[in-house]
Amino acid sequence: MKQILIQLILLGLIAGSCAEQAGGRRVETLDSNWQFINEDIHGAERTGCNTDNWETVSVPHDWAIKGPFDEEIDKQSGIIKQNNEKIATEKTGRTGALPHVGIAWYRKVFAVPDYKSGEKVLLTFDGAMSQPQVFINGTKVGEWKNGYNYFYFDISQYLKKGENLLAVRLENLPYSSRWYPGAGLYRKVQLIVKDEVSFKHWGHFITTPQVSEKSAAVNIKSKVSGRDVYVKAIIKDAAGNVVASHQSEAGGGEIEQVLTVENPSIWDVDSPDLYFAELSLYKGDALKDQETIRFGIRKIEYNADKGGFLLNDKVTKFKGVCLHHDLGPLGAAINKAALKRQLTILKDMGCNAIRSSHNMPSLEQLELCDEMGFLFLAESFDEWKKPKMKNGYNLYFDEWAEKDVVNLVHATRNHPCIVMWSSGNEVPDQHGAAGVKRAKWLQDIFHREDPTRPVTVGMDQVEATMKSGFGAVMDIPGLNYRVHLYNDAYEKFPQGMLLGSETASTVSTRGFYRFPVEQIKDDYNASKAQKEAIYGDTYQCSSYDLEYCGWSNLPEDDFVLQEDKPWVIGEFVWTGFDYLGEPTPFDQFWPSRSSYFGICDLAGLPKDRYYLYRSRWNTKDETLHILPHWNWEGREGETTPVFVYTNYNSAELFVNGVSQGVQTKTKDKSKQHRYRLMWNDVKYQAGTIKVVAFDKDGNAIAEKEVHTAGAPHHFELSANRKVISADGKDLSYVTVSVVDKDGNLCPNANHQLSFEVTGAGLFKAVCNGDATSLEMFHQPSMKTFNGQLVVTVQSKDQAGEMKLLVKGEGLKGEILLQTK
Repeated sequence: MKQILIQLILLGLIAGSCAEQAGGRRVETLDSNWQFINEDIHGAERTGCNTDNWETVSVPHDWAIKGPFDEEIDKQSGIIKQNNEKIATEKTGRTGALPHVGIAWYRKVFAVPDYKSGEKVLLTFDGAMSQPQVFINGTKVGEWKNGYNYFYFDISQYLKKGENLLAVRLENLPYSSRWYPGAGLYRKVQLIVKDEVSFKHWGHFITTPQVSEKSAAVNIKSKVSGRDVYVKAIIKDAAGNVVASHQSEAGGGEIEQVLTVENPSIWDVDSPDLYFAELSLYKGDALKDQETIRFGIRKIEYNADKGGFLLNDKVTKFKGVCLHHDLGPLGAAINKAALKRQLTILKDMGCNAIRSSHNMPSLEQLELCDEMGFLFLAESFDEWKKPKMKNGYNLYFDEWAEKDVVNLVHATRNHPCIVMWSSGNEVPDQHGAAGVKRAKWLQDIFHREDPTRPVTVGMDQVEATMKSGFGAVMDIPGLNYRVHLYNDAYEKFPQGMLLGSETASTVSTRGFYRFPVEQIKDDYNASKAQKEAIYGDTYQCSSYDLEYCGWSNLPEDDFVLQEDKPWVIGEFVWTGFDYLGEPTPFDQFWPSRSSYFGICDLAGLPKDRYYLYRSRWNTKDETLHILPHWNWEGREGETTPVFVYTNYNSAELFVNGVSQGVQTKTKDKSKQHRYRLMWNDVKYQAGTIKVVAFDKDGNAIAEKEVHTAGAPHHFELSANRKVISADGKDLSYVTVSVVDKDGNLCPNANHQLSFEVTGAGLFKAVCNGDATSLEMFHQPSMKTFNGQLVVTVQSKDQAGEMKLLVKGEGLKGEILLQTK
């Protein structure tokens, strides 16, 4: 290890800036100038002493996202019981077909600024994929098993004066995941330097046990190291005004204070107001430590007699989506701008809740949900003691489950967005008495660490949980699908309410439509030949939103339950965005390598189904969306149904000025007729389709047209943000559309494009949303898919102007962006 230290010093890899807080506390983010190597590719010694072929990277970092895609990677054979499979099959792309399996090392030389004797130094990780082992100056200081959890070590005793060497060993096993887990130090790493007499890490717990419009009680519990110390608490509002203050009595261990805030601004999904608690620890007159904790003043209650879930005494339904932790073309590496883009798209849809699936959420995601007004269901495990995957969490459950729950709760419990915990998802332990005991054991740990929030589990084996008592144990019974069992579960379980913890799993591909238009329920036990007879060889799902999995259902099945059953407190749709891996229903068909479940595709472009949910969830803004596109050369005269997703109750459709009649939403026909306007007998002819929507009095109130596009003429570029921060991390997402001379999208255009970024920015990634594309995200070239793709550009650490130039097949387009 001495050899490593000398060589790294020569490279000048000294840690960067350090932020000092009052009381001497310093927090330093270790983000730049890491050295990385994939041991399996380059054959590095297991000690990390071989210095050849190490790559300089920044953290957060996902070392597998650059691929290439390969059908042989983590090829999995077996029966997926939760999918009701009866026979074993070979599955490709289930974990994304990206090279995440193997061993990797990260290392970095760092110095602890102004390090003094008697200070404590913590090394914190927000997540490391996976099984991290951490070394300081060649000595192992600790390990963790769960790649999604936050953890830290006190490294004070391992440090030397001057430079120190940090090394991290990570290993992803085959058959350990059901989706693309990412690889590497994909969340932030920090040093925290503080006095021996200080606040303990994650030691504050702020709750608001009494909330009204006139006043709120704010309870602050702070765990401390040291005796005869006291805490001064100052609460400030978002504008920096002091609204309450208090000084505790001297003590040790845990110090509790209760402050009153008059006329509080209450945190809500529509007004996510936040407060800041400045907490200062003193011993005598000496300030020893200080932390600022952001929190929200809000009241949550689960009460069947009052209507289910109440936020600030108002019955609130969860209009939620499930989100995997990957960010599409960025992989698992956390980026706050990418997360905010996702949440902004979902907010416009009317979504008010997020379920982290099936993992501990990033702290950045929780911060954004606090700021933007999302309710959050924070999940812990996808697996308990009984395995889903041979090398999954079942190997570690007995020893590590309690540690993982404690860290999850302590690291995140001050976020007002979190209103419920989940201790698991579709765990095989739902069967039998042992599973009931595990459910109770885990729930008790959550209650011990946080008595203010209930606990749920996503249950797919509903009949088994009704028989065993598993579902009766949970604070909130969560049902994954099984809509036909909702009534039975409501009668059987004592809680008086149910949560759709995972719903729909409708599958679709942006811009792809299958004829004839009919419902397709996938049969997992069908042969390849039988599936190809249904789906063809495109390996795409229809965006008419009528295709779903054998164990799931269509959106309307859940809509009816939400509206007609007051004891159903909401739903979390699977999923908000497509994600890498789990290419259901094509996981036996290469080259499918990412999911079809998303309301938005992997590039973040809304599918048609986005507007179906928006028409029901976003009650403030107009929704009037027509599908399909109207470029069907060769289908002249053939039946081409037209659907309209709208918040209006009725509308009239015209094809080239000829009325196709008025359709009205109704409960008298199918569930689809209750929420969609459908003209199923339209005959295709090129030209224009127009829909005119009517208000409740029959007055024409809105209209929209879709035109048959002509030949591709140019590229239209549109950025989600035209001004971004000059911090070397911020992102702008630029949608590139192939359009005709009149600006109409060319929905069948699949142009090969190239991208060049000049000036104050860099090309970061590109994605077209095609689950079968094998083009790599980090290369500045890709085909459009059904007329569109999205280019991600990243700022440099200098202010100025950048230009994105797009070229391909004789066409071009450009857009100017600013960094400040």
